[in-house]
Parts: sequence; structure tokens; C-alpha cells
Amino acid sequence: MRFTTNAYPREQRRDAWRFALQRLSITLEQVLDDPYGELVHFRSGQGIDFIRLTGTAQGWALDFSEEPGGLWLTLMIDGSARVTTATGESELVDGDLLAGRSESVARFVSAGDNRILIVRLPPAIITARLKAPLPDHPRRIAAEAGAGRVFAGMLRSLADTIMDMTTDHARPVELALPEFLLSALLDNAPPKAMGGAAGMRAGLLERIFQTIEMRLADPNLNYQQIATEHGISPRYLQKLFESIDDSFGHYVKVRRLERCRLDLRSPLHVQKSISDILFQWGFNDSASFSRAFREQYGVSPREYRKGVGDAPPEDMPRRGRPARRDRTLALVLEADAEAEAEAVAQGGDDAPPVSEPVRHHHLPANPQTVHWGYFSRALKPVLTIRSGDFVSVETLTHHANDDPERMVQGDPAAESVFHWDHHHKAIDRRGAGPMDASAVGRGPGEGFGVHICTGPIAIQGAMPGDVVEVRILDLKARQSGNPRFAGKAFGSNAATFWGFHYSDLLTEPKQREVITIYEVEHGGARPPSAHAVYSFRWTPQTDPSGRVHVRYDYPGVPVNPATIERNYEILRNVEIPIRPHFGVIALAPAHSGLVDSVPPNSFGGNLDNWRTGPGSSVFLPVQVAGGLLSLGDPHASQGDSELCGTAIECSMNALIQVVLHPASELRDHLRDLDYPLIETESEWVIMGFSHPDYLKELGEDAQSEVYKKSSIDGAMRDAFRKARRFLMTTKGLSEDEAISLLSVGVDFGVSQVVNGNWGVHAIIRKALFTA
Repeated sequence: MRFTTNAYPREQRRDAWRFALQRLSITLEQVLDDPYGELVHFRSGQGIDFIRLTGTAQGWALDFSEEPGGLWLTLMIDGSARVTTATGESELVDGDLLAGRSESVARFVSAGDNRILIVRLPPAIITARLKAPLPDHPRRIAAEAGAGRVFAGMLRSLADTIMDMTTDHARPVELALPEFLLSALLDNAPPKAMGGAAGMRAGLLERIFQTIEMRLADPNLNYQQIATEHGISPRYLQKLFESIDDSFGHYVKVRRLERCRLDLRSPLHVQKSISDILFQWGFNDSASFSRAFREQYGVSPREYRKGVGDAPPEDMPRRGRPARRDRTLALVLEADAEAEAEAVAQGGDDAPPVSEPVRHHHLPANPQTVHWGYFSRALKPVLTIRSGDFVSVETLTHHANDDPERMVQGDPAAESVFHWDHHHKAIDRRGAGPMDASAVGRGPGEGFGVHICTGPIAIQGAMPGDVVEVRILDLKARQSGNPRFAGKAFGSNAATFWGFHYSDLLTEPKQREVITIYEVEHGGARPPSAHAVYSFRWTPQTDPSGRVHVRYDYPGVPVNPATIERNYEILRNVEIPIRPHFGVIALAPAHSGLVDSVPPNSFGGNLDNWRTGPGSSVFLPVQVAGGLLSLGDPHASQGDSELCGTAIECSMNALIQVVLHPASELRDHLRDLDYPLIETESEWVIMGFSHPDYLKELGEDAQSEVYKKSSIDGAMRDAFRKARRFLMTTKGLSEDEAISLLSVGVDFGVSQVVNGNWGVHAIIRKALFTA
């Protein structure tokens, strides 16, 4: 993430800078009226934050106490700063290092231009490796000689290249940083600074750890050797490990596994087999290695190398399939660890699999892979997958042209899809209406359907009567391609004529349409959130084909910034929690013609329920051969009801897994499923609509009639009936039992009141059932 105050109007820069720092738990305390500030933030795969700050004279405070147990470091790259901590004041100049616990607050004041690197290590890194005495209060690390000098040089080089950092580049840094830090802290540290006798024992243990790190590749490494080298008895060595609730053998195994894990994903070792890696780090047996790796990380070595998993949190189950978790790729395939180990032992990485391997596909967004505003069983698939395959899929918001400078320019995918000038329109059809615009004159497709959908994806073997499960594993905002906004992501909220509010406005001018542009942040030290950048009232826009759009009535019309007035004075001190999710998840309908993408239906579609985010599964009944899955309408956040017309519409990149459940094998909550069902780790979410299958219910004119006949009453009735059936068939309850439970233990909520076919959902908590 990169932030610069230059991207904001002069009068907004101080508040914008304050907010940007606040998102990373840095509090701005002193600043000029018109400051300059640049912030570059990179988070490694293991959660280490690297923050480079550049600015004019100012003062700010580090306070990471909301995540105790971690550690922070600062390196003064250029300039100087006066630092105040609980133990006094000191002056930091070029090259000086300061280290402190997360609980330790430090205040920095710079009298002139300055540049500083802040490194924040999460508790997981600390507990996994940093068992040496840490300073009770922020402590300066001598950087004039020894380990401190090498450490400072490494951090300075890292600060200079932070803009080019990638997860792969960061892996060696993740490995080396704790070792350098410990060496620097221990280098010439007096006993008092190390905590007296207890600190000295911890210091000895840390030197033992460092010796082990250097010897991990030795398969004959044993505790007698280490004890002799450090001049202590083997029994005392064992007691040192007991003091940290560990043992020598277990510690060595875990450190070897961690080295293997890093190498399995490292581009430097892509040519090495799994066997080569495990033997390199001191393991003697591939079968025991595979079992230990799965037990430690929840996936097999082969699966991890393919990108299926990541290092799990400490509370993740160590055996079996892990629970669904937000923002994790750690989805365990149903493979047996013993079979994996045997394959590695007998044939290495090239051993033929017992069954077809799970594959990982990439589906980009471009004019050939998206369809705009409609669903159709006649669409040819742009990708064919097998059940269990993973797909990295790019999805674009149809609202990107509300601010093309931030959401289109510099992004090759968005530019290719949104391209529209008087010579050429990359995607002409935008909706299910007539191509000659004979209905209302808006343009080809008429905007009868608005969503950019990536797909369709065909699932081998999918047939009507089957159920397709779409597991959303990861969903991240797509960063701006414009160098002016590098590292940032943006979204748009449109309060429009189709919004529930539109006929009930209080202030003049009535029946106005207002667009609000949001910056979507990744989170840093705090939960990710969005904040408003500016808003503007819709003014008549002339599209490149010469049509004038008095209202927001045709998808993708580029907004001419010269015709609008931006209001930056909005939603001050308001943060919206990020809830990334797909608005549209759909299989192809059995309907013979084109189907408007706006009203949801039995096949899925524009569900607009924020619970379809990372960690959830969406189950959809198959209506046509191959299923033909499409995804789109990505949202950064939305409240129940989507009241004004849209969510924060934001382009997203996702990782999904698609699983086919054949009709012959359906059971429990998938039996007789004829509607979209959402499942999270803790809930089932039953989707009800004003018209459960409007295409069948409303006749030949269904796609226009549905907009006239929606009601909350109808949606509530449908959600009640589906939830009642779910409880009776899945949980074996009688009708009377189900009705009582629906009233006392199930929450009904309004999904949306803007999509033609309104929605109500029933949330059934799994914790209601003890067995």
C-alpha cells in the first residue's frame, strides 16, 4: 500500500495524513497545516508489517498495544527525531535502531524532513522463535559494529526496495529478521538489560537456538552435541527447554518443518523435489515427514506446494480438516497423509496420483471472459474445470467508471473491458434488452441487467438435479493501476433512482442521485475498513456514442470529471468495516432467452448478501448441463437491505474452489435444494425472494413484471417456508417444533430491497443444535 498527501486537495492533506497513519496504529500529534507525507506499507506472508514513512516536520506516536505480545523496530533512515518513552528521552539520528514491545508506547518528534522504517512483528513470530529476553521498555540497539551494524544495513536496503517487495521476496527476510534481531539484542547486552539471572538463562537458551538454526541440516544433530558445545550438561539443557514448555527434539522438528515450508513455496527452490527439500533439512524419512507436516500445518507437503494452504494460526486444528476460516486458503483436500508419504517415498514428486489431481486455474477479466448484464444457458464456457478444482478469478465492478481515474486507468483488465470511444465499444451488449436500443434508447442491451460477470465456468459432469458448491476462500480488493494511487483500492456507492429511498427524500433537490467514492483499505494493524473520499451529484452525462444519460440508467457510462462538483467534506470520522463478498454468484438458468442479471432467482444471481465472503460456501441447484458458473458484482462492504441502490462496488480478485455434489449423493441440507443456500462456519443462511422462481411464476413478461410486484411480505413468506422445510428435512423436526424454533432462535433479515425481486434471509445458527 502506498499513500501520499499529494493525492488530496491542499486543505484535506492534514486530515488525510492523520487518517492514513491512524490505520496503522500511528497517532499524528504535531503537524503543519499543509504537511507532506508519504507512507508505504507492505505486509509479508507471515504478517510482518514493514512501514516506510517520509515526511516534513511533525510528531507522532507508536501504539501497538491492541495486539500485545509482539515487537516493533524503528530505523532512522534520514533526518533525526527526539524519542520519548516511559523511561525518558533520547535522540535518534541516521542509522539508529530502536526496539520495543507492542505494549510500549514511543513518541517521535522530527524538526525537519525525515524518513523512517517501522517494522512490526506479530506475536506468532515472537512465540515461534524469539524466546530471548526482550526489552521491558524501548531500547536502542547499537548499530556501530557487530550484529547491529549488519542488521541496520539489511533494514536500510529493505526500506529502499519496499515498493518492489513481493511475498516471495519477503520469505528470506522473514527467516533472517528474527535471527538478526536476536543477535543484535544479545550483542554486548549487560545482565541488567537482560533481566538478571533469569535473563541470563534465557540468553543462553537463545544462543542454543542460534546454534540449532545453523545445524538444522545435520540429520545427526542431538542434544548431547549442543550441550557440550555450550559447556553445560545434557540434563541442564533439557531443563532449559522444559522452562519454555518444550523439548529439544520437538523444537528441532518444528524448526526443520518451518524451513521446509518456506522452501516449498520459494521460487529459488522450485526445481527441487519434495524429497530433496526434506532431506536437505535433516529429515531421514519421507513418510514421517509428510505426517508431521500435515499435523503441523493442516495440509500435505504436495498440497502446500501447489498453493492450497498457508501457515495456519496456532488455534487451527492440527488433525483432520480445519474449520472454515475468514481470509484463509487453508482448505484441506480429502487426501490421506499415508498415501502422500508413500507416493513421495516411492516416486518423489513425479509419482503418478491415484486419482486425477486437483488443479488450479487462473481466469482473468477481459472482453473475451466476461458477459455484461445478463445470464444465458447459450453462453459458451470460457473455462472448464473438474469438481474440487481451484480458480483464481478476476472480477470487475460495473461502477468503475464512476471514477475512471482511480478504478480504470492503468489497469489493463479494466481498460480492456471498459474501453468505449466513438470508434469502438469493447463490450457492446450491456444487459438483456434489445441491441438496437428500441425500448428506451439507452444503448445496446438497454441496461436491463448491469453486472460485469466473469465466466461462465463449466463444471465437468454437472447435470440438472445436481448441486454446485462454490467455496469462497479469499477475496481482495483490486488495487488501482494509476501510479498516482499506487497501492490503494477504491469503490463506489451510488444512491440512485432504483434505491428504496428515492421517493422519500427530505431535502432539495428531491430525486437526486449521489455517488460516493470510497477508499478501501487493507487493514494493517487494525481491521480493514473503508472511508469516504468524496461525493458528487449525478449530472447529465454524454456517453461516447453521443447519448445523454440524465439519470444513472446505463452501466459503464464514463463520468466526465469536468461536469461534476466533488464534495470532500463528507462522512468525517466514519469507518465502514470491510465485508468483501460477491453480489452475484449464479449458475445458468434453464430459461431459453437472455435473463436480466438484476433480479435474483432460484439459480442464484444477484443475491447481494454480505455473508458470501471468505470462509463461506454458496450452494446452487444446477439447471443446465455443465452448470455454467458466473461471478461478479464484487462488493467491499454492504449493509443488510442495500438500501440506496448499491453497496461499495469494488473490483476484486478471488480464490474459489468449486465442488460438484451429484444428485445421487445429496443428503442432509442439500437434499431437494431448489434455492441458493449460504453456509458459513457457524450459520446456514436461507435465501427467500418475493418470487422464488419469477421466470416460471410471472409468465412471458416475467422480466418486467418482477419489478412491479416485489414486496417484503412475499420475500418473508418465502424465507419462512424454506427455513421451515430446512429444519424439518435436515434436522427431523416436526412442523410445530420448526415454527417454534424459527420464532425464538432464528434471525430473519432483509437482504436487499433494490433488485426487483426483493430478498429476505433466515439465519440458522449451527450452535442451536447440540448433536
